[in-house]
Amino acid sequence: MTDVAVAGVGMHPSGRFPHASLKDLARVSVLRALDDAGMGVKDIQAVYSSNAMAGLLQGQEQIRGQSVLREIGIERVPVVNVENACASGSSAFREAIIAVRAGVADTVLAVGFEKMFVDELNRSLNALETAADLDVVGGLGLQFTAVYALRLRKRLDDGSLTLQDLVDVAVKSHHNGSLNPYAQHRKPVTADQVLASRPIAEPLTLLMCSSMCDGSAAAIVTRADLPSRTGKPRILVRASAAASGFTATETPGPSTATGCARQAYEEAGIGPEDIDVAEVHDAMAPGELLYYEQLGFCEPGGAADLLRSGATAIDGKIAVNPSGGLSSRGHPVGATGLAQISELVWQLRGEAEGRQVTRPRMAMAQNSGGWLEGESAASNVHILERTDPWN
Repeated sequence: MTDVAVAGVGMHPSGRFPHASLKDLARVSVLRALDDAGMGVKDIQAVYSSNAMAGLLQGQEQIRGQSVLREIGIERVPVVNVENACASGSSAFREAIIAVRAGVADTVLAVGFEKMFVDELNRSLNALETAADLDVVGGLGLQFTAVYALRLRKRLDDGSLTLQDLVDVAVKSHHNGSLNPYAQHRKPVTADQVLASRPIAEPLTLLMCSSMCDGSAAAIVTRADLPSRTGKPRILVRASAAASGFTATETPGPSTATGCARQAYEEAGIGPEDIDVAEVHDAMAPGELLYYEQLGFCEPGGAADLLRSGATAIDGKIAVNPSGGLSSRGHPVGATGLAQISELVWQLRGEAEGRQVTRPRMAMAQNSGGWLEGESAASNVHILERTDPWN
C-alpha cells in the first residue's frame, strides 16, 4: 500500500460573507492549498469535493464540485462529490487518501465548502435538521444542539461533569479562537459571559454553541515518495478510519467515535498517549469533554479531571482544539473536516503562529456527522505524523 503525505492545505476564513458565493469561498482555499504545496491546477489528477447543503440553500445540486472547480481551471479530471453531513470534509479527505494508496492517482485534491448564511434563518435550520433520519424525527424540530444537550445533561445528573466544566471548556475554546486568524469568533470570553449568554438548550448557552457559518478548506495529498516542492516538513497520513452509526440498544457498546479511534490507533501502531495535538468535533464546546473519553485521552468519567489539569490547553500534554474548535473557529459543515486537517498540518509544521503547540509529532482529527437516534451517523478519524525532526 502506497504511503500518503499531505502536501498542502488552505482555508478561507470562517464567518459571514454575504457577497461571497460558493465559488468564491472554494477558490480561496484551493488556490491557497496549491500555493502551499508549490503546485498548479494541472498537477491535480482527481478531486473529492465536499458540500452538505448547497442543494437546499443555494439550489446547486448534483455537480457542485464540477461547477465550483471549473472556474479555478480544474477540468477534465474526475471530480467526485461527497455529502456526509458534518463529516463530509473528512470523508472527502479519506477518499483522496484511498485514491493515492490504491495507485489511482499520485496527487489528489480534497476541498470542502459551505455557505450557511442565506436570506432566511429557518432555511438553514431546516437544512441542518435533515442530517437525521426524518422517518424518525421529521417535524419534531430536533437539532443537533438538543442532542448535545441531552448527552451533557445526563453527565451533569450523574455528577461526572459540572456546569463549571462546561463553562470552562467554552472559555478555553474562545481563547484559542481569539488566536486564530481563520476563526469565526475571535474574542476571548469570561466564565460570567458564558453563563449570562442566552439559553439555547439547557444546559447549553449561546457562547457554548457553534454558529451559522460560511467557509471553505482544502488539502492536497500525494504519494509520500514524491519529492517535496517546498522544503516544508513532511506530514504523513498514518491512519484513516471511518464508520457509520448504528441503532442503539440497551447495551450498545462503544460509540462510533470510539470504534473509529480504535481502528485508527491500530492502523497507526500507536495509542492515545502518543497524540500530541487533536482537533475534535465540538459543535457545542462542551462536547469536547465527551470526546476526551471516547478517544481514550482519559478513562471513562475522567474528562473533568483532564480539563481541570490543564493537559488539553495549547501548552498542555495533549492540546485539544487549538484552533478554537467548531464552536469558535467555525463550523461550515462541508468544510469542517478539512479545516481540522489544515490546522493540524500547520501545527505539525510549526506554522500555527500565536497558538502553536510545543513540538508536536502525532496529531489526530476526529469529525462526526449526522445522527441516528442519539449516535453519530458518520465518523472519521485521521492520524497525521511529522516525520522530520524538530530543530
